[in-house]
Amino acid sequence: MAACALRRGLLSTVSKYNKKHAHRILSVVDSSSGFDGFRPRVQCRACGLSGGVQQRRFMSSRPEGKILETVGVFEAVKQHGKYETGQLFLHSVFGYRGIVLFPWHARLYDRDITPPMSDSKPEPPGAHGSKEVKGKTHTYYQVLIDTRDCPHISQRSQTEAVTFLANHDDSRALYAIPGLDYVSHEDILPYNSTEQIPIQHELFERFLMYNPAKSPPFTARDTLKAWQEKNHPWLELSDVHRETTENIRVTVIPFYMGMREAQNSHVYWWRYCIRLENMGNEVVQLRERHWRIFSLSGTLETVRGRGVVGREPVLSKEQPAFQYSSHVSLQAPSGHMWGTFRIERTDGSHFDVRIPPFSLESNKDDKAPPAGYTF
Repeated sequence: MAACALRRGLLSTVSKYNKKHAHRILSVVDSSSGFDGFRPRVQCRACGLSGGVQQRRFMSSRPEGKILETVGVFEAVKQHGKYETGQLFLHSVFGYRGIVLFPWHARLYDRDITPPMSDSKPEPPGAHGSKEVKGKTHTYYQVLIDTRDCPHISQRSQTEAVTFLANHDDSRALYAIPGLDYVSHEDILPYNSTEQIPIQHELFERFLMYNPAKSPPFTARDTLKAWQEKNHPWLELSDVHRETTENIRVTVIPFYMGMREAQNSHVYWWRYCIRLENMGNEVVQLRERHWRIFSLSGTLETVRGRGVVGREPVLSKEQPAFQYSSHVSLQAPSGHMWGTFRIERTDGSHFDVRIPPFSLESNKDDKAPPAGYTF
């Protein structure tokens, strides 16, 4: 099968074909400025069809200045085990090309599953639901995003997913690493390529090198190993929280960023990455957010506002997901957050989607200042 970077039907189309078929991935090269998305589509080399379109006709078609260009060959999706450093992939939700830097083993707290009472995580004070949720180990990955695809996903996912407080004299500096993402195991559609530099990113050649004797043929340089070791506390993905309300699934991943002194007190900072996914067929739009932030110091803050990060994203069957990151600070080393998103249907009616409660932990005694990524 071949796949091209169009906007529809990736997973449903992949599942229609026999896994024994060869897969070839095609990307769209945009010669105009109007390309607003990167979505893979599948074409079977054995039968020469793609959604009922013959291969020759499909390959020669160049709508709106778009042409097809070979990217690589699909590999079998791993049902068990994990992908290794250097694995190329397409993101199954956002469609971008990426490469795995290293895996994380996270605890996934899925409130859609009714758990036993053992090995559970207690609810934060005042949070909704009053039920305990068991954490299940799940594999996530730190990845590089191909910079060629960043403009095409900018309306659906932020591409600066990693931030922390820089270790500089300027104590208020916020350090950002562009083109990094955290993806779950099921987000990955693996492929291979004969190109020695298949991913365009400023860190690709600093972190990885081509080794045709290995599988995958891209291995970690010492700079990647050193960077991971130095910044492990700031990169580590340890807890993931997920809950679905009326077919809208919210996934939250919190990260500790660091502590700063301000006016003879300590201020602790966290970032949190949120993905909203429309699991149904109805078109909806996020209109408002309502947060409750509890600090170990005993304070409870309420935050209301329009949209998220200045946007009110539409979630449809064609573009079902939106992902963003934000930040929060407390004058205590730990706390909790929870809340709701107000969602609007096409008929003007509204409903509230629950944001699963998640803890903000600093573990400050185990962490040293972040080291950045200069070489």
